Amino acid sequence: MTDHFVTVEAPAKVNLTLLVTGKRPDGYHLLDSLVAFAGIGDTVTARPADSLTLHVDGPTAASLPEGENIVVKAARLLAEAAGVPLAADIRLTKRLPVAAGIGGGSADAAATLIALSRLWQIDLPPERMRTLALSIGADVPVCLAGRPTRMEGVGEVLTPAPALPPAWLVLVNPLVPLSTPSVFKARTADFSTPDPLTHAPADAHALAQALAARRNDLTAPAIALLPLVGEMLAAITAQPACLLARMSGSGATCFGLFADEAAARVAAQGLSAHQPGWWVAPAPLLG
Repeated sequence: MTDHFVTVEAPAKVNLTLLVTGKRPDGYHLLDSLVAFAGIGDTVTARPADSLTLHVDGPTAASLPEGENIVVKAARLLAEAAGVPLAADIRLTKRLPVAAGIGGGSADAAATLIALSRLWQIDLPPERMRTLALSIGADVPVCLAGRPTRMEGVGEVLTPAPALPPAWLVLVNPLVPLSTPSVFKARTADFSTPDPLTHAPADAHALAQALAARRNDLTAPAIALLPLVGEMLAAITAQPACLLARMSGSGATCFGLFADEAAARVAAQGLSAHQPGWWVAPAPLLG
Protein backbone atom coordinates (compact mmCIF):
# COMPACT_ATOMS: atom_id res chain seq x y z
CA MET A 1 0.00 0.00 0.00
CA THR A 2 1.40 3.39 -0.93
CA ASP A 3 2.08 5.97 1.78
CA HIS A 4 0.66 8.74 -0.42
CA PHE A 5 -1.77 10.99 1.40
CA VAL A 6 -3.53 14.34 0.96
CA THR A 7 -4.10 16.82 3.78
CA VAL A 8 -6.49 19.77 3.49
CA GLU A 9 -7.28 22.35 6.14
CA ALA A 10 -10.92 23.22 6.91
CA PRO A 11 -10.86 26.78 8.30
CA ALA A 12 -13.67 28.22 10.38
CA LYS A 13 -16.25 30.14 8.37
CA VAL A 14 -17.14 33.54 9.83
CA ASN A 15 -20.22 35.52 8.79
CA LEU A 16 -18.97 39.09 9.16
CA THR A 17 -22.47 40.24 8.19
CA LEU A 18 -25.70 38.30 7.71
CA LEU A 19 -28.96 39.75 6.42
CA VAL A 20 -32.13 37.70 5.98
CA THR A 21 -33.63 39.08 2.78
CA GLY A 22 -36.57 36.77 2.09
CA LYS A 23 -38.01 33.28 2.27
CA ARG A 24 -38.65 30.74 -0.46
CA PRO A 25 -41.95 28.85 -0.77
CA ASP A 26 -40.16 25.71 0.44
CA GLY A 27 -39.29 27.43 3.71
CA TYR A 28 -35.62 28.11 3.08
CA HIS A 29 -34.51 31.65 3.94
CA LEU A 30 -32.66 33.89 1.51
CA LEU A 31 -29.49 35.52 2.81
CA ASP A 32 -27.02 38.24 1.96
CA SER A 33 -23.84 37.58 3.90
CA LEU A 34 -20.20 38.63 3.86
CA VAL A 35 -18.33 35.42 4.60
CA ALA A 36 -14.67 35.21 5.53
CA PHE A 37 -12.45 32.58 7.11
CA ALA A 38 -10.26 32.40 10.20
CA GLY A 39 -6.86 30.80 10.54
CA ILE A 40 -8.11 28.03 12.79
CA GLY A 41 -10.08 24.95 11.86
CA ASP A 42 -10.29 21.23 11.40
CA THR A 43 -8.02 19.04 9.25
CA VAL A 44 -8.95 16.32 6.76
CA THR A 45 -6.35 13.75 5.70
CA ALA A 46 -7.13 11.12 3.05
CA ARG A 47 -5.10 8.02 2.15
CA PRO A 48 -5.66 5.24 -0.39
CA ALA A 49 -7.65 2.27 0.91
CA ASP A 50 -9.77 -0.65 -0.30
CA SER A 51 -12.96 0.76 1.24
CA LEU A 52 -14.17 3.91 2.96
CA THR A 53 -13.17 4.38 6.58
CA LEU A 54 -13.38 7.46 8.80
CA HIS A 55 -11.39 8.09 11.96
CA VAL A 56 -12.16 11.18 14.05
CA ASP A 57 -9.86 12.66 16.67
CA GLY A 58 -9.13 16.08 18.11
CA PRO A 59 -10.31 18.13 21.10
CA THR A 60 -13.95 18.46 19.96
CA ALA A 61 -14.37 15.02 18.38
CA ALA A 62 -16.49 13.68 21.24
CA SER A 63 -19.18 16.30 20.66
CA LEU A 64 -20.01 15.12 17.13
CA PRO A 65 -23.60 13.82 16.84
CA GLU A 66 -24.31 10.20 16.00
CA GLY A 67 -25.30 9.20 12.48
CA GLU A 68 -23.63 9.64 9.11
CA ASN A 69 -20.83 12.15 9.37
CA ILE A 70 -20.96 14.91 6.75
CA VAL A 71 -17.47 13.84 5.66
CA VAL A 72 -18.81 10.40 4.72
CA LYS A 73 -21.72 12.02 2.89
CA ALA A 74 -19.35 14.22 0.91
CA ALA A 75 -17.15 11.24 0.01
CA ARG A 76 -20.12 9.15 -1.07
CA LEU A 77 -21.63 11.88 -3.27
CA LEU A 78 -18.28 12.70 -4.87
CA ALA A 79 -17.60 9.05 -5.70
CA GLU A 80 -21.07 8.72 -7.24
CA ALA A 81 -20.65 11.92 -9.27
CA ALA A 82 -17.22 10.92 -10.56
CA GLY A 83 -18.00 7.25 -11.08
CA VAL A 84 -15.10 6.03 -8.96
CA PRO A 85 -14.99 3.46 -6.14
CA LEU A 86 -15.84 4.76 -2.68
CA ALA A 87 -12.46 3.90 -1.19
CA ALA A 88 -10.32 6.04 1.10
CA ASP A 89 -9.03 6.10 4.65
CA ILE A 90 -10.05 9.52 6.00
CA ARG A 91 -8.91 11.09 9.25
CA LEU A 92 -10.83 14.11 10.53
CA THR A 93 -9.16 16.13 13.28
CA LYS A 94 -11.84 18.23 15.00
CA ARG A 95 -10.85 21.49 16.66
CA LEU A 96 -13.97 23.59 16.05
CA PRO A 97 -17.09 23.37 18.23
CA VAL A 98 -20.11 21.57 16.79
CA ALA A 99 -23.36 23.37 15.81
CA ALA A 100 -21.55 26.64 16.46
CA GLY A 101 -22.32 28.94 13.50
CA ILE A 102 -18.80 28.78 12.07
CA GLY A 103 -19.39 26.09 9.47
CA GLY A 104 -17.31 23.34 11.06
CA GLY A 105 -19.19 20.52 9.36
CA SER A 106 -19.50 22.43 6.09
CA ALA A 107 -15.78 23.21 6.10
CA ASP A 108 -15.05 19.54 6.77
CA ALA A 109 -17.23 18.52 3.82
CA ALA A 110 -15.55 21.04 1.51
CA ALA A 111 -12.09 19.91 2.60
CA THR A 112 -13.14 16.31 1.97
CA LEU A 113 -14.25 17.15 -1.58
CA ILE A 114 -10.89 18.81 -2.24
CA ALA A 115 -8.81 16.07 -0.61
CA LEU A 116 -10.58 13.20 -2.35
CA SER A 117 -10.53 14.96 -5.72
CA ARG A 118 -6.76 15.05 -5.41
CA LEU A 119 -6.44 11.54 -4.01
CA TRP A 120 -8.72 10.02 -6.66
CA GLN A 121 -7.27 12.27 -9.40
CA ILE A 122 -10.64 13.52 -10.57
CA ASP A 123 -11.47 16.99 -11.84
CA LEU A 124 -15.18 17.72 -11.90
CA PRO A 125 -16.19 20.94 -13.70
CA PRO A 126 -16.45 23.82 -11.19
CA GLU A 127 -20.22 24.23 -11.65
CA ARG A 128 -20.76 20.50 -11.09
CA MET A 129 -18.65 20.63 -7.94
CA ARG A 130 -20.60 23.64 -6.61
CA THR A 131 -23.90 21.85 -7.26
CA LEU A 132 -22.62 18.77 -5.48
CA ALA A 133 -21.41 20.92 -2.57
CA LEU A 134 -24.82 22.61 -2.25
CA SER A 135 -26.51 19.21 -2.12
CA ILE A 136 -24.43 18.46 1.00
CA GLY A 137 -25.25 21.70 2.81
CA ALA A 138 -25.98 25.39 2.25
CA ASP A 139 -22.58 26.55 3.55
CA VAL A 140 -20.48 23.95 1.74
CA PRO A 141 -20.13 25.93 -1.54
CA VAL A 142 -18.73 29.01 0.20
CA CYS A 143 -16.38 26.82 2.26
CA LEU A 144 -15.27 25.19 -1.00
CA ALA A 145 -14.46 28.67 -2.37
CA GLY A 146 -12.41 29.35 0.77
CA ARG A 147 -12.01 33.11 0.28
CA PRO A 148 -13.90 36.27 1.32
CA THR A 149 -17.21 35.99 -0.50
CA ARG A 150 -20.61 37.61 -0.74
CA MET A 151 -23.07 34.74 -0.28
CA GLU A 152 -26.67 35.16 -1.46
CA GLY A 153 -29.74 33.01 -1.96
CA VAL A 154 -29.63 29.88 0.18
CA GLY A 155 -25.87 29.71 -0.28
CA GLU A 156 -25.68 29.01 -4.01
CA VAL A 157 -25.01 32.57 -5.29
CA LEU A 158 -21.37 33.41 -4.61
CA THR A 159 -19.50 36.56 -5.61
CA PRO A 160 -15.89 37.38 -4.64
CA ALA A 161 -15.90 40.06 -1.96
CA PRO A 162 -13.57 43.06 -1.88
CA ALA A 163 -10.18 42.32 -0.38
CA LEU A 164 -10.12 42.34 3.40
CA PRO A 165 -7.27 44.02 5.30
CA PRO A 166 -4.96 42.31 7.78
CA ALA A 167 -6.82 41.78 11.04
CA TRP A 168 -7.29 39.28 13.85
CA LEU A 169 -10.33 37.62 15.33
CA VAL A 170 -11.10 36.11 18.70
CA LEU A 171 -13.73 33.39 18.35
CA VAL A 172 -15.78 32.56 21.44
CA ASN A 173 -18.26 29.73 21.94
CA PRO A 174 -19.95 28.58 25.17
CA LEU A 175 -19.79 24.92 24.09
CA VAL A 176 -23.58 24.84 24.01
CA PRO A 177 -25.05 23.83 20.61
CA LEU A 178 -27.60 26.17 19.03
CA SER A 179 -29.93 24.74 16.39
CA THR A 180 -29.92 26.71 13.13
CA PRO A 181 -33.57 25.87 12.25
CA SER A 182 -34.66 26.97 15.72
CA VAL A 183 -32.92 30.33 15.35
CA PHE A 184 -34.54 30.99 11.97
CA LYS A 185 -37.92 29.93 13.35
CA ALA A 186 -37.57 32.33 16.28
CA ARG A 187 -36.88 35.29 14.01
CA THR A 188 -39.83 37.72 13.80
CA ALA A 189 -38.33 40.87 12.25
CA ASP A 190 -39.04 42.12 8.72
CA PHE A 191 -36.80 41.01 5.91
CA SER A 192 -33.74 43.16 5.25
CA THR A 193 -32.58 44.97 2.13
CA PRO A 194 -29.29 43.63 0.74
CA ASP A 195 -26.33 45.78 1.75
CA PRO A 196 -23.10 44.30 0.39
CA LEU A 197 -19.61 45.53 1.07
CA THR A 198 -18.57 47.28 -2.14
CA HIS A 199 -15.13 48.71 -1.35
CA ALA A 200 -12.01 47.18 0.14
CA PRO A 201 -11.44 48.60 3.65
CA ALA A 202 -8.02 50.16 4.06
CA ASP A 203 -7.31 48.62 7.48
CA ALA A 204 -8.93 46.82 10.38
CA HIS A 205 -10.46 50.04 11.74
CA ALA A 206 -12.10 50.77 8.39
CA LEU A 207 -13.35 47.19 8.24
CA ALA A 208 -14.87 47.57 11.70
CA GLN A 209 -16.65 50.76 10.62
CA ALA A 210 -18.03 49.06 7.51
CA LEU A 211 -19.24 46.07 9.51
CA ALA A 212 -20.76 48.28 12.21
CA ALA A 213 -22.98 49.85 9.55
CA ARG A 214 -24.36 46.36 8.89
CA ARG A 215 -25.47 43.53 11.20
CA ASN A 216 -26.38 39.91 11.76
CA ASP A 217 -30.17 39.57 11.59
CA LEU A 218 -30.09 36.32 13.57
CA THR A 219 -28.54 37.82 16.71
CA ALA A 220 -31.81 38.74 18.47
CA PRO A 221 -33.49 35.35 18.01
CA ALA A 222 -30.28 33.57 19.02
CA ILE A 223 -30.11 35.58 22.24
CA ALA A 224 -33.78 34.84 22.90
CA LEU A 225 -33.05 31.12 22.66
CA LEU A 226 -29.64 31.23 24.35
CA PRO A 227 -28.99 34.32 26.50
CA LEU A 228 -25.34 33.26 26.76
CA VAL A 229 -24.90 34.78 23.29
CA GLY A 230 -25.63 38.21 24.72
CA GLU A 231 -23.24 37.57 27.59
CA MET A 232 -20.46 36.61 25.17
CA LEU A 233 -21.01 39.70 23.04
CA ALA A 234 -20.81 41.90 26.14
CA ALA A 235 -17.66 40.15 27.36
CA ILE A 236 -15.96 40.49 23.98
CA THR A 237 -16.93 44.15 23.65
CA ALA A 238 -15.40 44.83 27.08
CA GLN A 239 -11.96 43.64 25.97
CA PRO A 240 -9.36 46.36 25.39
CA ALA A 241 -8.78 47.19 21.71
CA CYS A 242 -11.87 45.32 20.51
CA LEU A 243 -13.03 47.06 17.34
CA LEU A 244 -16.30 45.14 16.90
CA ALA A 245 -18.14 42.22 18.50
CA ARG A 246 -20.67 40.16 16.54
CA MET A 247 -22.29 36.74 16.32
CA SER A 248 -21.36 34.49 13.39
CA GLY A 249 -24.02 32.65 11.41
CA SER A 250 -26.89 31.42 13.56
CA GLY A 251 -24.62 31.20 16.62
CA ALA A 252 -23.67 30.50 19.17
CA THR A 253 -20.10 31.49 18.23
CA CYS A 254 -19.35 35.19 18.51
CA PHE A 255 -16.21 37.00 17.45
CA GLY A 256 -14.25 40.09 18.27
CA LEU A 257 -12.35 42.00 15.59
CA PHE A 258 -8.89 43.28 16.48
CA ALA A 259 -6.24 45.22 14.60
CA ASP A 260 -3.33 42.89 15.38
CA GLU A 261 -2.27 39.60 16.88
CA ALA A 262 -1.04 41.03 20.17
CA ALA A 263 -4.37 42.69 20.95
CA ALA A 264 -6.27 39.54 20.00
CA ARG A 265 -4.15 37.31 22.23
CA VAL A 266 -4.53 39.66 25.21
CA ALA A 267 -8.30 39.62 24.69
CA ALA A 268 -8.36 35.83 24.39
CA GLN A 269 -6.49 35.50 27.67
CA GLY A 270 -8.93 37.88 29.34
CA LEU A 271 -11.96 36.01 28.03
CA SER A 272 -10.57 32.63 29.06
CA ALA A 273 -9.91 33.97 32.56
CA HIS A 274 -13.43 35.42 32.69
CA GLN A 275 -15.09 32.17 31.61
CA PRO A 276 -12.75 29.15 31.71
CA GLY A 277 -15.53 26.92 30.34
CA TRP A 278 -15.84 28.84 27.09
CA TRP A 279 -14.00 27.84 23.90
CA VAL A 280 -11.81 30.85 23.04
CA ALA A 281 -9.54 30.97 19.99
CA PRO A 282 -7.51 33.88 18.57
CA ALA A 283 -6.86 33.56 14.84
CA PRO A 284 -5.93 35.72 11.86
CA LEU A 285 -8.64 36.85 9.47
CA LEU A 286 -7.78 35.16 6.18
CA GLY A 287 -8.06 37.83 3.50
